[in-house]
Amino acid sequence: MRVADLIHPFKSTETPPPQTLGAFIRWSLSGAWPMIFVAAFFSASAGAMEAGTAWILGRVIDVATQGGPEGFLSGSNLWVILGGAAFFMLLRPVFFGMSALSNNYVVMPNITPLVLAKLNRWTLGQSVTYFDDDFAGRIAQKQMQTSNAMASVVSETISAIVFALASLVGSLLLLGSIHPLVMMPFIGWLIVYFLLIRWYLPRIRLRSGARAGARAMVSGQVVDTITNIKTVKLFAHSAFEDQAARTAMVDLRERSLEFGSLSAAFRFILMVLAGVLPVLLMGATLLLWRSDIATAGDIVAAGAVSIRISQMTGWVSFTLMGLYANIGEVENGMKTLAKRDRVEDAPAAKELKVGQGQIAFDHVSFAYGRDIGGVSDVDLVIHPGEKLGIVGASGAGKSTLVSLLLRLYDGEKGAIRIDGQDVSQVTQDSLRRQIGMVTQETAMFNRSARDNILYGRPDASEDQMIAAAKKAEAHEFILSLQDAHGRTGYDAHLGERGVKLSGGQRQRIALARAILKDAPILVLDEATSALDSEVEASIQTALHRVMEGKTVLAIAHRLSTLSEMDRIVVLDQGRIVESGTHDALLDQSGLYARFWHRQSGGFIQAEAAE
Repeated sequence: MRVADLIHPFKSTETPPPQTLGAFIRWSLSGAWPMIFVAAFFSASAGAMEAGTAWILGRVIDVATQGGPEGFLSGSNLWVILGGAAFFMLLRPVFFGMSALSNNYVVMPNITPLVLAKLNRWTLGQSVTYFDDDFAGRIAQKQMQTSNAMASVVSETISAIVFALASLVGSLLLLGSIHPLVMMPFIGWLIVYFLLIRWYLPRIRLRSGARAGARAMVSGQVVDTITNIKTVKLFAHSAFEDQAARTAMVDLRERSLEFGSLSAAFRFILMVLAGVLPVLLMGATLLLWRSDIATAGDIVAAGAVSIRISQMTGWVSFTLMGLYANIGEVENGMKTLAKRDRVEDAPAAKELKVGQGQIAFDHVSFAYGRDIGGVSDVDLVIHPGEKLGIVGASGAGKSTLVSLLLRLYDGEKGAIRIDGQDVSQVTQDSLRRQIGMVTQETAMFNRSARDNILYGRPDASEDQMIAAAKKAEAHEFILSLQDAHGRTGYDAHLGERGVKLSGGQRQRIALARAILKDAPILVLDEATSALDSEVEASIQTALHRVMEGKTVLAIAHRLSTLSEMDRIVVLDQGRIVESGTHDALLDQSGLYARFWHRQSGGFIQAEAAE
């Protein structure tokens, strides 16, 4: 095993991310703590050697001045010479090298993927509402920003803060060995130094968090515009989108200026304070030397320590600003990513087993937490193998019913059962594996056509994948595909969200994906609405073939696609108001009949619900 593998970068955790900063940091770094402590030990050892360096220099000066040039190489001084050489040539390089190895090779390369993997795994489990309420680009930015900031916090704490604290402790001990009076000005200086840090750094953290939030908003705004670039161009709104981005950028600039002014003031004051330290320490030691209390070597040691700490002050102050800025970014990311907007599996959830495919909605109600909308008291049984059409005007509750079946939301009242198993008591993954779905807004990944179809069943063979494409009438046009990198056919990439395909082509790839999945329950949510009549007719045979032996729920505005369903239910304001076959519903001269007669080109008019 490589040394770098001492931290498992993709270690999973079953606990949710805490929503307080300290606990969130501990959660994020779980699995890495042993090696973090090892790296901190080597960093502290290296820091303590700064004082050791000054002490050895002082001893060399003392033996040189006491014995003169002739006695410097005498046997009594040999231990100082050899000890100093061993310290500088062996001990010091070993500890500094181990510090660099443990931090830069073992800890740092693993922290970012460790934290990012945990955050991404948690985010993927959030409810659809969580993603609907935010920018996709902003969420992605927050994941990267938080994981990178966490890695920086760990690295800076080990390499700078632990190192500096060990150096200060070692320096205190060294100055105390010279004389307790030399320690007093150093202790006073440290008190002022830490008071300044205590005042400035929390403010830097807050302003850094505000800057991080503004930066993520810029990213979210730009990604949202680019994602919808065709709409932007079609409506000639480039100037509008540019202004929206500029507004976000203005806020980012202001937050950055606020952060910059505070950090500049902090660094200036600390550098002034750093210049005071050598004067204090060397002045105190010189006074003791005049009184024959301190030696020349003590003056050198105190001077070396004071200059080193003075130089370190600027470096540490810069690091502390970066550290608190990163803590601010972690805290800002935590507020977005640690939310618990989820549909959770029941504690004892089991795998769903589908033998027949019966679906029962038992007095189900759901209104998205509001008083109106959604569905109300839906009582419906879909028998095994039955083809059920669902009709209703926009907002009648059709898609809500499907979302509840897939458990994208938890119903507020009632229960949904598949073959007698309550969907709230089975695992969500097992539930969704048993349901194939083709939607109106077909989701395509910017991957190859092969990968998009195999998403239905990743372990399917090449022949099975091609057979599904042929059944969906997609094989021929896939063979003609070619992307910008010269990849052709099933290897051609489809562009972000499948933008390189027509609506009909996307629907046929989605249908191929559903055919390959071969789930016992099939949901068609406006599955052919993006197809013209000729293309729709060409895949009707494929649709009938994929529906054979399955329980089917088909939502459509184009009523002609539902005329061959075994049964059709009509939803109005979230309730089932009619149920029956196509012919029986027409004979009732009710809402469905009005829908049918008021169609234009096969679509329900908006006023049909009146």
